[in-house]
Parts: sequence; structure tokens; C-alpha cells
Amino acid sequence: MRGRPELHAVIMAGGVGTRFWPLSRRKRPKQFLPITSERTMFEETAARLHPLVPPVRIHTVADAFQSRTIRRLAPWLPAENVIVEPRGKNTAPSLILATARVHLRNPEAVVAVLPSDHLIARPGLFRRRLAAAAEAAAREDSLVTFGVRPTFPSTGYGYIHFTRRGAKTRGGEMFFPVLEFREKPDLKTARRFLRSGAYAWNSGMFVWRASVFARKLERHAPGFFPFWLRMAAALKSRSRTGLADVFDDIPALSIDYALMEKAEGTLVMEGDFGWSDVGAWSSLADIWPRDASDNAVRGEAAAVEAGGNVCYNPGKLTALVGVSGLVIVETGDALLVCRKDRDQDVKKILELLGRRGRKQFL
Repeated sequence: MRGRPELHAVIMAGGVGTRFWPLSRRKRPKQFLPITSERTMFEETAARLHPLVPPVRIHTVADAFQSRTIRRLAPWLPAENVIVEPRGKNTAPSLILATARVHLRNPEAVVAVLPSDHLIARPGLFRRRLAAAAEAAAREDSLVTFGVRPTFPSTGYGYIHFTRRGAKTRGGEMFFPVLEFREKPDLKTARRFLRSGAYAWNSGMFVWRASVFARKLERHAPGFFPFWLRMAAALKSRSRTGLADVFDDIPALSIDYALMEKAEGTLVMEGDFGWSDVGAWSSLADIWPRDASDNAVRGEAAAVEAGGNVCYNPGKLTALVGVSGLVIVETGDALLVCRKDRDQDVKKILELLGRRGRKQFL
């Protein structure tokens, strides 16, 4: 394939971000909050694509409510590029929909799938890596993904097992054959992964040629391929009812379960561009500036023999005395206090509030 590939970006902007409660709510999810900078995480995601991907080739996929927020935050996006899914049913349905939309424009276009709520500390390097991944996807009949070199034995990330044998060079970068995708491991297994040097964290970012994606679905996820055909037909005929019918029937699975874990010939490249999924409050300890006592604070804090805390209380003073390793979040109508090593369980609070019928806090 000659010349630079036609690269489209699909920003996945659905989801609620339950682990960032009480700041993140159904009507104000994580991706639309200024968590890592003065801009929302969605705006940061879109901005880092410039100038590699022009606005005419940037797409978003989310439900109707979230899409209205996207139109407000990104009025420069062409209206037809704000793809509205009839209902949220995980990433496989949304990415089949978005890729089918691009496929109708150009089956040989390359699609970069990007979550809207991740941090990339080195955007220039990210764009260079993304351009190389687009070249690999354009020249190979392979799905391409980014793997992040693990720095500790995380049990909160999925892993990609790869081999250096048969590596390919595309766009001046190395791409390694994927052996398997592994789900979140226990600590013992995560330590083994870290020692081996043959495992990377699964970043959840993917690059594929639209036509290759369709062929991989047909071969490796045949249960989903009929939905691809139905979605393409509904998009071509501009039938909202037809699209809604597909979403009524399609299984609610992630793209990892539906396709990536089954597809053969997948390639991975190193995502060494300062990636963080900003998955929970404790991750901000490495992102926000810290005081002399290692407290990461939004707002003002007075700390006495208190360190290693994450505190969100903008516009107010938080006094910390003799406490460490806590997450403290105050949002006006709710206060969260939890251990940093338990912040993954914040979603259990939402389950409890749901059972109590306290919808105003969800």
C-alpha cells in the first residue's frame, strides 16, 4: 500500500466511570470531567489527535445523552461523526457500529479505537506510535493493539502475552505477534508476568483496517458477524428503527471477549507514551502534584503527620491529622472516605445506593 493510510479515530465516549464516584455520576461521567487537567478527559483525548487526524475523520460513539454533551464540548466535529448508539451494550456493539460507519465510507480506511478517559503524558510520541500502528494495520491483515510495559504486578489490568519471534517493522517501529490475551490475574500470576518480560498491560486501544475487522469478525467471531451485516444495512438505509432492532438483539460483550481474544495474527506495539487508564482515585497520586508529605490534593490541605493521601475538595480547606493512605472526596452532596487500596470497591457503594433507591446520588 502506497502513501499514508486514511486514518480515522473512534473515541469511545460511553460509560459512567463508577470508580470515580461521587464526582462521576450518570449525568456527569468521568470522561466529561476535568480530572487530569483544566480540560475534560474527552477534550484531552480529541486534542492529542491533532494534527495527525483531521476533524472530518474523528468519530465518537456514545448514547444519546452523552452525545449531546459531546456536541457541546466539540462543536467542531461534523454532526454525522457523532455516532449515537441506541443503547449502551458494552464495547463490541459500539465498535461494530462505528467501524461499519467508517467501512461504508472506505473499506480500506484504518480505524484507531481510543477510550475517552485515559491519560497520555507524551502526546507527541503517542501520535508517532499511532501513525506507525496505522501503517501496520494498512499493510498487514492484522488487528493491532498497544501494550504498556508493566512497572509493577498489577491485578487491575488485563495482560497481553507476546513473543519477539517474527516481529515486524512498520513505520520505523517494532510490532510483535500476540500469543494470547489474559484477564486480570491474581497477585502471584501478575508477579510471574512481570518477571517474564513477555507480558504487557492491555491498554484498550486498538487499530485495524475496516475490511480486516469485518473479515476477522466473520472468521473468529461468527456469532457477531450477522450483526455487522445488519448494522451495515441499517446505516446504509439510514434506518434508526433497524439499528435499534440490532442493538436489542446483539450480546452485550466487550470487544476483548467478542473478538480480540479469539482473533489470530494480532500484533502489539509498545505504548511507552506515558499511558494511564486513570482507573480509580488512587491513580491520581501519580498524576496530581504532591505536597511535601506526599499528599495529592485538589483544593487546599493542611496536613499534620499525614501523608500519602488523595484529596479532592476544591474551594475548601481539608485538614488531615495522623492519617495516611486515604482517598477523601467531597462534592457538596456526598463525601467519600476510603483506603487507597480499596478504591476499586467504590462501585459497591453505588450498588448499595441503588438497592436503597437513592437515585439522586447515582
